Amino acid sequence: MRGRAVEQPVELGLVVEDAESGFCGAVVRVEADVLDIEDRHGRVRGFPLGPGYLVDGLPVILTRPRRGPAAPSRTASGSRAVPGGRARVARGSRIYVEGRHDAELVEQVWGDDLRVEGVVVEHLGGVDDLPAVVADFGPAPGRRLGVLVDHLVPGSKEHKIADRVRRRPGAEHVLVVGHPYVDVWQAVKPARLGLDTWPAVPRGTDWKHGICAELGWPHTDQADIADAWRRIRSSVRDWNDLEPALLGRVEELIDFVTS
Repeated sequence: MRGRAVEQPVELGLVVEDAESGFCGAVVRVEADVLDIEDRHGRVRGFPLGPGYLVDGLPVILTRPRRGPAAPSRTASGSRAVPGGRARVARGSRIYVEGRHDAELVEQVWGDDLRVEGVVVEHLGGVDDLPAVVADFGPAPGRRLGVLVDHLVPGSKEHKIADRVRRRPGAEHVLVVGHPYVDVWQAVKPARLGLDTWPAVPRGTDWKHGICAELGWPHTDQADIADAWRRIRSSVRDWNDLEPALLGRVEELIDFVTS
């Protein structure tokens, strides 16, 4: 038996092994609650701090370094950080995103910027209700609405719904943009998970379940899908780990609702 796991403050150069995947290498970066491990082939993968690791064959719980890093000069989105900046009172304008995972990713990368600007991000739970949500919100001067939609490509259901919103009265106070991915998971660069590309999922298969199956991850129930998303999101350090097709759209929405 390997014994009970003990806490181990992480530090650069520490050689660790992810017990679940067997990925082993040296810690090359630590930021917030995420660490990057580089194996002997030069492949780098991101993992969350916490339990599930081995050091010298013994189980450990990786914790933050003993001495915290200096305050960053840039936010995760690449914007210049505002030292001691306080959250601004929320604006009347809002950004809506399609699902909870979209909202969590936007918060992770743009959260500092959004708080300084006083912009609240909410999730729709699905694009089908977008026209009703927009009507209920009541866009107007000083009360703008920006919407981020998954799979916004010509001919798609999402594209048709967005067109309906763009034709409604007051549409000049609404901006609907989107990325081409079936799910926001794909907006994370596959290299962060040690992949060349995201696997193809057969038509008719739930995309998230299909991805987990292709990667050999558990996908029996929603708890498995939530675990998979946490694994993916923990690999994202900052804007560099996201695809440009998402980056540009989020920046566009922030500019729209704060102008």
